[in-house]
Amino acid sequence: MRFASVLLPLPYESDYTYSIPEKLIDKAVFGVRCSVPFGRRKMTGFIIAISDIRPDGDYEIKDIERVIDETPIFNEELLDIARWMRKMYFTPTGISLSMMTPSGRKDSEISPFYEPSSFKAIERLSEGQQRALATLRESDSGVFYLFGVTGSGKSEVYLRRAEDMIKQGRQVLYMVPEITLSDQLSDEVYERFHGHVAILHSSLTPSQRLKAWHEIASGEASIVIGARSSVFAPFRNLGLIILDEEHEPAYKSGNAPRYHARQVAQYRAAKCGAEFVMGSATPSLEAWEMMQKGRVKRIDMPERIGEGRYPRIEIVNTLREKRNISPVLEKAIRKALSEKKGVLLFLNRRGFTYGYQCRNCGTVLTCPNCSVSLTYHKKENRLICHTCGYSSEPVHVCPECFSRDLAPSGFGTENIEEEAKALFPYARIARLDTDIAESGKGKTQEILQAFRNGRIDILLGTQMIAKGLNFPLVSLVGVLNADSSLMLPDFRAEERTFDLLHQVAGRAGRYRDDGYVIIQTTQPFSPAISAAADNDLETFYGKEMNNRKATSFPPFSRLLNLTFRSVSEEKARDAADELGELASRLEESSKVYEDIEIFSPSPCPVEKRARYYRYHILLRSVSASLLLSFAHKLLDDYKVPSGVYLEIDMDPVSIM
Repeated sequence: MRFASVLLPLPYESDYTYSIPEKLIDKAVFGVRCSVPFGRRKMTGFIIAISDIRPDGDYEIKDIERVIDETPIFNEELLDIARWMRKMYFTPTGISLSMMTPSGRKDSEISPFYEPSSFKAIERLSEGQQRALATLRESDSGVFYLFGVTGSGKSEVYLRRAEDMIKQGRQVLYMVPEITLSDQLSDEVYERFHGHVAILHSSLTPSQRLKAWHEIASGEASIVIGARSSVFAPFRNLGLIILDEEHEPAYKSGNAPRYHARQVAQYRAAKCGAEFVMGSATPSLEAWEMMQKGRVKRIDMPERIGEGRYPRIEIVNTLREKRNISPVLEKAIRKALSEKKGVLLFLNRRGFTYGYQCRNCGTVLTCPNCSVSLTYHKKENRLICHTCGYSSEPVHVCPECFSRDLAPSGFGTENIEEEAKALFPYARIARLDTDIAESGKGKTQEILQAFRNGRIDILLGTQMIAKGLNFPLVSLVGVLNADSSLMLPDFRAEERTFDLLHQVAGRAGRYRDDGYVIIQTTQPFSPAISAAADNDLETFYGKEMNNRKATSFPPFSRLLNLTFRSVSEEKARDAADELGELASRLEESSKVYEDIEIFSPSPCPVEKRARYYRYHILLRSVSASLLLSFAHKLLDDYKVPSGVYLEIDMDPVSIM
């Protein structure tokens, strides 16, 4: 009789022993999924060990009912990563492994490889590209950072280095923060790598993902392009991990396990001896600090390739403006249109307005399920919550003072689209935000391709259009409200604003020397906005690092955010208070933990979300290992009260 250790996706750490029926002896091997009885239900588990020895104990051992996979879908490396994630992100190994692997039962008949395109490799590299590539090829260091302005040609350096690795018989992972970017990139590399390109992202069906998974595991896929979760792909011989647009918060998972792809990639590269190359025009402060301390080798690429030049940037103070599109921006748009050049308008708020307010008493209508304001969508004539999806018809009577004087306030992308069509009636205008992207499959790519080919004159959008996209015809970029992200009660607000402005400005003048960016703001003297306008990264990073150091926030400390949520405000608050007291007693009980700082339990900045009240406790320490040790000791024996959920977020990118 043979036995299998089976890991189940349960909310605690444990594996179970099952016997292997004779008919499944050849199929039940390490790395496959199996169907097993567990209590009164059947569960899908992961076989992590096979043994001929029956475990000690006088209890019934049940049979595996069915083996799901013909070949293994995970290896020892992925199991090791799942176990590391338990220590780092407080998620049981079975749940991590379940999240990492595809859920498909059968390979898709449709190949997950992308369709070929006409992209050709750049034959002559710029001096900056040549220097960067030579440094990668000659250095003994295993971790690099391409710190290059937008349009400096980082992608070509990545791909040349990928070619080097593939010639050595090794595989390459090329990570991007958004699905949109993975689609664009896959267009560019399919022919270049002779079809051996696999795509991994959340839009694939389970069977398509399983098909890609097997192609990667067999070694048939030489290069994998994917979003955050592609960091778990089952490579046979991984030689290079590329993490493009490293600064993007999309690399951090919003659900358990709340992993950061940069951290997982760094761990994985170190374990398997792969080279790790990150890159961005606006590094995160964590990466900046690693470069400053020499833990990551910095490679500068300060110049754009070809005729491209960093755009001229002008700040327009809109404090007293009565229109959303200022006269300065209107004049620039008219000039660009007359010269048949592309115009990009950026506003990071969708909808017609971002508030619905009583003019008599000032009450702003908020979502009944969340503590955020409702957004007015004119096309649907509805008030919609962008947090939980709640919607209702516009209210005609103020719930506080019963006035009938209610009206939309602020402006969103729908509003700007309407204003732009009135100002430029003969221009071909398109809007791209989440509402449009979700209106039909392939809609995003259709709009982006039309704009890239000149069939759209003005593209208006949210941050979907600000990241990593190439638009050769664009000469003018207008930022309509640079203040929106500055208002957030988050220590990263200035950094996020600077990143976003610098990135969106980088869409202009990538292939020409006439790029022009107009930033509309009511806070022209904000450090983030003025630094973005001056293209002065070093000064901004220096000041922001000093501010973080003075306040002991990352990268000069590590944070752990413990959030309690419940439909009962009292239960959420009481649970937070109880754990806060336990944390204080633990900290006081040992000198080992005297450097742990415990922030008192308090409501989250967004206190209510999707009907759940939210209270949190923030833990802080300069030592990650000390913080993790303290938190595990605090939480390992802690039982969350009934009706309350606990979210554990190590190194949160947002504390909202």
